[in-house]
Amino acid sequence: MYIIVGLGNPGSEYAKTRHNAGFEVIKILADRFDIATDFIKHKAVCGKGVIEGNKVMLAMPQTFMNLSGESVRELTGYYKPDISSELIVVYDDVDLEPGRIRIRKSGSAGGHNGMKSIISCLGTNEFIRVRVGVGAKPKGYDLADHVLGTFTKDQADIMAGAFIDAANAVVSIMNDGIDAAMNTYNRSKKEDDESV
Repeated sequence: MYIIVGLGNPGSEYAKTRHNAGFEVIKILADRFDIATDFIKHKAVCGKGVIEGNKVMLAMPQTFMNLSGESVRELTGYYKPDISSELIVVYDDVDLEPGRIRIRKSGSAGGHNGMKSIISCLGTNEFIRVRVGVGAKPKGYDLADHVLGTFTKDQADIMAGAFIDAANAVVSIMNDGIDAAMNTYNRSKKEDDESV
């Protein structure tokens, strides 16, 4: 079983913020594959179902971002996935321009508090992550204010496509394998422009 975790903060006041990119991707997967995210378990809103033949657990931790690892530790402890290949974490990344997607097999937290918590709680950084670019903070802005802020109208249009791309990337990881998915989605904007 794949455990697909989208990171964000619970509560309506955070619903459309940059930090909730992971939640948006989980919602798209749930809608597309008719998976009801209708129960709370392991400190997360969860939904169990099947995506193109793959058994999955969709999860949106309700612990607030900096404690996300508590939920992921409970989920992985209960369902016993192969953490290096069957745990997929989707989250926002300020180091990528809005709309860009990056898939990685492992790596550091990169300053992301949710990822810091997960790596700390699991005791490993060897798990798949799908990073969704939300853009760097403007000069002089506080990082917390930036990630807890909402997208501009232009950015929101870009991000709507990015959330779909990230959902597609998750499906590709499961169906095609991590390397093939990385080859497809880890392209630069320049490469995309040149292929048009």
